[in-house]
Amino acid sequence: MDYANSDALVTGRHDTELLLPHSARGVKVVVVGGFGVGKTTMVGSVSEIPPLTTEETMTQAGVGIDHNPGAQGKNTTTVAMDFGRISINQELVLYLFGTPGQERFWFLWNGIFEGALGAVVLVDTRQIEVCFEVITRLEDRRVPFVVAVNTFPEAPQHPLQDLRTALALSDSVPIVTCDARDRASCRDALLSLMVYLCTLAAAQETA
Repeated sequence: MDYANSDALVTGRHDTELLLPHSARGVKVVVVGGFGVGKTTMVGSVSEIPPLTTEETMTQAGVGIDHNPGAQGKNTTTVAMDFGRISINQELVLYLFGTPGQERFWFLWNGIFEGALGAVVLVDTRQIEVCFEVITRLEDRRVPFVVAVNTFPEAPQHPLQDLRTALALSDSVPIVTCDARDRASCRDALLSLMVYLCTLAAAQETA
């Protein structure tokens, strides 16, 4: 990741008013991805406040439907959203909303995405196929996003360029790695989104 722009964003040495005219009131960011990719963990790891979660115990009704090859021990699932907050600096506060992973809960996206500036797509390389529908939905909504590959220890590791090709991402969409359990790693992923949004805003100004 190029930290030159992100450092300017954090320290206020960049004209962020161009991108975030309402930054003092906070910026809404959505964390999306398939079932069990680590969205709740990411929001909880990076949040400076006790995160709000809507985790419920999984039942037999989900057998054969909620499938994640890397989450055999997972017995809870998000049924509405996760919520957390992180202050980047005194002027920029990110309000994080994590979406449910199961497709049957995706009808909640309409409300969760209202007013969102951008999104982080969290990816588990053991179930890369679930990302296609998530990314398509973001593109249809014209929501800018970055892709963050959650580095599960047992997950296969692929070069980021290979993942970009597999996900059919344009060269302009940032793709980074992160550890959803680590606050600094998650913060870096969020900063990559902020830098990307700043780049898009600058491009629009010069177009």
